[in-house]
Amino acid sequence: MRLEIGNIFIKDVQFGAETKVENGVLYVNKEELIAEVSGDENLASVDVDLARPGESVRITPVKDVIEPRTKVEGPGGLFPGVLSKVETVGSGRTHVLKGAAVVTTGKVVAFQEGIIDMTGPGADYTPFSKTNNVVLIMEPVEGLKQHEHEKALRMAGLKAAAYLGKAGKEVAADEVNSFETLPILESVAKYPELPKVAYVQMLQTQGLMHDTYVYGVDAKQIIPTIINPTEIMDGAIISGNCVSACDKNTTYHHLNNPVIQDMFAKHGKEINFVGMIITNENVYLADKERSSNWTARLTEYLGLDGAIVSQEGFGNPDTDLIMNCKKIEQKGVKTVIITDEYAGRDGASQSLADADPLANAVVTGGNANEVIELPKLDRVIGYLDPVDIIAGGFDGSLKADGSITVELQAITGATNEMGFNKLTARGF
Repeated sequence: MRLEIGNIFIKDVQFGAETKVENGVLYVNKEELIAEVSGDENLASVDVDLARPGESVRITPVKDVIEPRTKVEGPGGLFPGVLSKVETVGSGRTHVLKGAAVVTTGKVVAFQEGIIDMTGPGADYTPFSKTNNVVLIMEPVEGLKQHEHEKALRMAGLKAAAYLGKAGKEVAADEVNSFETLPILESVAKYPELPKVAYVQMLQTQGLMHDTYVYGVDAKQIIPTIINPTEIMDGAIISGNCVSACDKNTTYHHLNNPVIQDMFAKHGKEINFVGMIITNENVYLADKERSSNWTARLTEYLGLDGAIVSQEGFGNPDTDLIMNCKKIEQKGVKTVIITDEYAGRDGASQSLADADPLANAVVTGGNANEVIELPKLDRVIGYLDPVDIIAGGFDGSLKADGSITVELQAITGATNEMGFNKLTARGF
């Protein structure tokens, strides 16, 4: 499969009479956008605001981030199985408004949403301080159940990204990147001297509102399977999670997975990137055993020499991570895991809830318990009152002057376990 990604660089976002891209500026017709996403009877109101890099703006509580894009050529449509028919994506051409993002806000479960600061010390820890953000502020109808609220926000965010992405359909891309994977036998024949490596991506699926969707299917219902990496780059996987903000994979993260991009960069040079395996994270031991057994067996089936395994979340999923790593290693496949740490505010506690001697090659996205001081900013999009109960916050986190003391856990994307951040650590 061969996918072309045409990046249209967005350097600013403004409201305008017409939604369009012109000279690197995304103009948004606010009324049209609100009309596009307001059809859900579970939403009492929808508003739109803008937040640009460097502005004294705080966005909270953040639910999801989605990159605006549109399918230009090839089979399938945007977010298949959700917004478009269930056709296989990952080939043809897709245009991306690179540098723009849709951010959804709302008090879904309050303690599991995040913070995005567009300036100040907090901005250094989130990639979304560098994007030109179109923020949806949505109020649910009274008495709405939390999982229905989450779905309403999820669908509104996806619709907004599709609406904005259409503005780039006829625009000439500033940059076009091509990504291709061959059938495995052809790939092995083409690069016989290179080690065969695959990426195992763990998806958060640990119960209601801990959801990830694959072609519209709740990934709790899947068994580990092989997928083409370009399918994920083209919107096959979306987030439905309400989990800790620091290491949650938003839809934006899935679309721009840096592990996939880095492996493509080394493909045919240092490694033979033969493909991907997706697996779920489970609650019960029997389900963890089933998924890790299947994952390890698929690495053996592919004849791999090496595998990279990325986690999503922490605590209970640490068990899934270590089970995957141990069983893949026992198949004779060299394994590297990507995770983050909850090592206490002093960094002295055990970083993961599980461990094994075979997990001896680890990349970390940083310590989520590290404390940060966020100064008062001039403008808040959303609501500040959940800060005291947000994951990483505590009673007294929100100060009377509007400043905030929280752990990095509260900042969206701060310790992302795909490595989509600036933090890591080195062992000595």
